[in-house]
Amino acid sequence: MAAFPPPGPQMQEPLAVIDSFQNPKAKRWAALLESRGLRKHRQFLLAGRKTVPEALVRHPERFHTLLTPEDGLIDGWAIPAAIACYRLGRPLFERLDVSGTGFPLLVGDVPAMPMADLTEPPIGLEVICALGDPHNLGALMRSAAAFGVTRLILLTEAAHPFHPQALRAAANAQFELTLARGPSWGDLDRAAGPIFALAGDGEDLAGFAWPDNLRLVLGEEGLGLPAGLALRRLAVPTTGAVESLNATVAASLAIFMRFLHARK
Repeated sequence: MAAFPPPGPQMQEPLAVIDSFQNPKAKRWAALLESRGLRKHRQFLLAGRKTVPEALVRHPERFHTLLTPEDGLIDGWAIPAAIACYRLGRPLFERLDVSGTGFPLLVGDVPAMPMADLTEPPIGLEVICALGDPHNLGALMRSAAAFGVTRLILLTEAAHPFHPQALRAAANAQFELTLARGPSWGDLDRAAGPIFALAGDGEDLAGFAWPDNLRLVLGEEGLGLPAGLALRRLAVPTTGAVESLNATVAASLAIFMRFLHARK
């Protein structure tokens, strides 16, 4: 098993093995696999052979616990003293390791996500989304971090950004973004502009004059935008060979086009 790049000189001996599914800590960690548990405990599980070492080195302050299978090798790993280490029985560890990596897991605290005041004008490119699929939301977070989105505002219909599937698709992009909670669809009418909606029936983005500061609204997968949402609609140009683009793909292309515009 690969070693972590050393984030500091301090080491900590792992605690005794936990193998009971009824252990209070184990029950709490298992709850973090679902959105309800994430909201209740305000903690999350991070998995991945690349994402875990990277997060431990770049963002160690975000984590307080490391979980490893009882037969896993952690000798020689430099782990900050503030991070508690637990060995788990193999069946329990595999229950938590939903990605099946076999690699240690990190437990961190879900950061505060304040409510966005949409009556205030946007700063830079702010994306408002209601993506209910956590994998799609994670992919959007990855694109948003790559292409300079200043804030990602999650409507109440959106998936939890620290759901295991979202974290896996985001590849640690969630740590690079400013995340905020938003209202439901019905409250967007009060949002300050400039504000635009991304939709397949909108005007061609190829000739769009991007303002320096704007909000871009992304609809739900399959459902699109509510019919009564009175916003100027924009569309990513295509050949027309397919009926529509995946919402995350369309959003990624749109924010990339804005990224290129901003660099001119």
